[in-house]
Amino acid sequence: MAEEAMKNNDSSVQDEWGQICSQLKMEFGETAFDSWLKPLSVGTYNNGVMNICVPTAFMKNWVLTHYSDRIHKIWEHKNPSVKKINFVVQTNHSSDSSLLKKISSTPTPQNIYMPNFNAASSFNDFASKDSFMQLSAPLNPAYTFDSFVVGKTNEFACAAAKKVAESRNVSFNPLFLYSGVGLGKTHLMHAIAWHIKQQDPSRNVIYLSAEQFLFKFVKALRYKDTAAFKEQFRAVDVLMVDDVQFMSNKESTQEEFFYTFNSLIEEGRQIIISADKSPTDLEGIESRLKSRLSGGLVADIHPTDFDLRMGILNYKAQQMGITLPEKVAEFLAQKITTNIRELEGSLRRIVAHTQLLSKNEITLDMTQDILKDMLRSIDRKTTIDEIQKKVAEYFNISVKELQSSRRARTVARPRQIAMYLAKQLTSRSLPEIGRKFDRDHTTVMHAVRKVEGLIGEDASLAESVNILRRALEN
Repeated sequence: MAEEAMKNNDSSVQDEWGQICSQLKMEFGETAFDSWLKPLSVGTYNNGVMNICVPTAFMKNWVLTHYSDRIHKIWEHKNPSVKKINFVVQTNHSSDSSLLKKISSTPTPQNIYMPNFNAASSFNDFASKDSFMQLSAPLNPAYTFDSFVVGKTNEFACAAAKKVAESRNVSFNPLFLYSGVGLGKTHLMHAIAWHIKQQDPSRNVIYLSAEQFLFKFVKALRYKDTAAFKEQFRAVDVLMVDDVQFMSNKESTQEEFFYTFNSLIEEGRQIIISADKSPTDLEGIESRLKSRLSGGLVADIHPTDFDLRMGILNYKAQQMGITLPEKVAEFLAQKITTNIRELEGSLRRIVAHTQLLSKNEITLDMTQDILKDMLRSIDRKTTIDEIQKKVAEYFNISVKELQSSRRARTVARPRQIAMYLAKQLTSRSLPEIGRKFDRDHTTVMHAVRKVEGLIGEDASLAESVNILRRALEN
């Protein structure tokens, strides 16, 4: 009977701990939870005293300072018989794996090497391996070196990327890739990460965008968890940051990235960066960081030429298992010149149309009809600069005011209309549009939705939008 009562008590304690962990994760966020609370486990419970096992003394001190009071309050609320909580360093404890599976709902991305956490490991081991799951963004399995079509405009960047992927020690660090949108720099970043992981799965690789780095840093500040943030990012073997231009004018994020950068370089770890401009041309980036970014190899991916576009179209057609007539491929390669993603997207539209309507072959007339909206937009070549100028003139304000932080309705509404027209009349992405207005992509999304809603409600605004659209299209 005594043994049965003890088992029931253990089961009840484990259930309570599971509920408490779920609440802690909700309150403090996934990053803080996975870094500091997930490794804890329930120990013995006697006479109102609950022992919680912690794998290291470092972690115990951190938990005592930042989380112990909250854990005690939650547990006391759930079970008034718990009067005291002790945190005990116990290196041979094992966490309840089924419990942790229930708590952690975040799927493991394919690119992450995820070893089991051993309580005997040091905090640095934990920070550098187990929590990488929360740091690195998933990789696109289609973005490999095998699927990257090489031409004169990108062969140098591709060769540099392969050199970094194949060797632990290269003579240049960092590797800085830059190009306009849709020319393959993200493809190369993913390809490097895939190749490194396949070659040596034990290497800790973090790939993420600068925007994600910023988000995680701000989250660490909010939850007063910057120590874990620093430990995690400075314990990697390869750090890859995409679209570093998003750090523009973010001084505190740039400072943290600068120190992380220096720490990794000094320890011989590899850094790979991408941006839409060369390091020296990046606006809103501190001079010392520009200097560091320029200190390795800077590789430019130039706009595609006709031969490369033809090669991409033929490769993609072969992948899709279709026959693409040469005249159609030449037409697409001549018309869609600025963006590989648009080129591939146009081919997918043609193939989908052909298959859904059971057409026997792809013809030039059919291609022109399917892509008439895209081709009309390309022929117009409307730019965001032109849109800003027209909108500013129409509403009798300056372009600088459109790009400013002013929130007065007389400026804010024209700014939203300009963002809406930029989304409708150009092929630029939301982040690209946002940068033209010194805003992030979420602001552009809000502006587009706002104007879409107002067009149906406000006849005067709808007329203004139509007038501006016609002026820009002609």
